[in-house]
Amino acid sequence: MSASTAVGLVSNSLRNLLVGEMSLGLTVVVTVLAPDESSTDRRVNLFLYRIEENPYLRNQDATVRPGTPGQLTPPPLSLSLYYLMTAYAPNDAETGNSTAQQLLGEAMRVFYDHGVVPASYLDAGLQDAREQLQIVSKSLDPEELSRIWTTFGHPYRLSVLYQVSTVQLDAKPAQPVPLPQRVHQVGVPGIHQPAGRPAVLDLTPRSVPAGGAVVLTGEHLAGWQGSVSMGGLELLSRMELTADSVTVTVPATSMPGVYDVRVDVAGLFRRTFTLEVTS
Repeated sequence: MSASTAVGLVSNSLRNLLVGEMSLGLTVVVTVLAPDESSTDRRVNLFLYRIEENPYLRNQDATVRPGTPGQLTPPPLSLSLYYLMTAYAPNDAETGNSTAQQLLGEAMRVFYDHGVVPASYLDAGLQDAREQLQIVSKSLDPEELSRIWTTFGHPYRLSVLYQVSTVQLDAKPAQPVPLPQRVHQVGVPGIHQPAGRPAVLDLTPRSVPAGGAVVLTGEHLAGWQGSVSMGGLELLSRMELTADSVTVTVPATSMPGVYDVRVDVAGLFRRTFTLEVTS
């Protein structure tokens, strides 16, 4: 459903159902009036006396707008409609209200046999509705029923209550909401596990001048990340190792002396070498 007129179209659809399916052999008019509004003497009346928002559908997610698959529309207003069904017929001197009771029973049978309003009885404005109209009999609260008849100043007549749901009225957003881009492909990161545990076996040479280079050699180093520091100064930081040896340059500003060279391979191997820096 879309327009707010759908509430009235639902009432028309229920009337169409009763007119098309009641079969008592009597001419019966189906009206949609308030209890204080007069009509023909023999009739079944549907009075819409209460409308409630469906609390379970209030927080629905936005849906795709029909005809525009690239836009989202806010969730619709979902309503439950409550109808009071009452039968009217002239009283007989001997049988009293029996004719009205027959009419009410036949109307109840129709609603019982058609728990979902068939498409053939839907008003033209509801033919493209995405939801079904379900009819459920509800128990009457005596106090509520008394207030209804007292409000209209008419004597009580035998009545039955029905709930019709769900009636959805589409919202009208101030501006269309674009549909987020779909994920066409999800990347899977490559996982590489080297064959053996990494180890740094040697540092050569053990004595170099400032600005010179030393070579760290080992086994199973390729594929891991290595870090090297000298005297607290970081020379390599999480460098991706591609071979079983790596060359490190001693800072040219290093003062002559003996330094600790600390090596860390992905937290799996740590070792400290001694290096002499000459003048």
